[in-house]
Amino acid sequence: MRIGVLGATGPAGRGLAARLADCGHEVLAGSRERAKAEVTVGALRERWGDRVAAITPANNVQACDAEVVVLAVNADAALSTARYFADQLTGKVVVSMANNLVRNGTEFNAVLPPHGSIANEMQALLWRSEVVTAFHLVPAAEFEQLDEPMESDVVACGNDDSARKTLMDIIVGIPNLRAFDGGSLENAVGMETFAAVLLTINIRHKVRAGLRLSGV
Repeated sequence: MRIGVLGATGPAGRGLAARLADCGHEVLAGSRERAKAEVTVGALRERWGDRVAAITPANNVQACDAEVVVLAVNADAALSTARYFADQLTGKVVVSMANNLVRNGTEFNAVLPPHGSIANEMQALLWRSEVVTAFHLVPAAEFEQLDEPMESDVVACGNDDSARKTLMDIIVGIPNLRAFDGGSLENAVGMETFAAVLLTINIRHKVRAGLRLSGV
């Protein structure tokens, strides 16, 4: 599949682009400036060689030229980015990874927008696109460690059944990840807010815990 990643020079975007390319997808690694994307892709190729040969550096406009587009930008830029590229994202499946969190001492707290979640807020902006959500609870650093298996369960939410299935197929294509159907975007608030709980646990217990669902 051809997948665009907006914000592919950040930790989450860079790692996800590498992991998707390693799984056989054609990846457009976007950045505000193509030159910055070229530097990032060059570093990935130097480290991983042919395993990431399917990544093409691009600016963010070019990265929208894909069937599925991932917004891997920081949470504070997610909505403004969605608004800016709304026309280019028309008819696309748009993946939101954002958790809007603030740190207070040894804990994180979620900050929710008027529509209840960043995903719902994004869907209101991208009314001509299908917004789906995933990867909220996967540590960004794990994506880029291609020699290490990722052992997480990933919950996908979205209002459109076909878009949600497309995202779940991408998830299960990454070795050792399991995808679960979390329902509509109304449930995205649960994943975005639980990220605050998980990060708080990791800080206070000095671990790097992820999500695993039992009994399934």
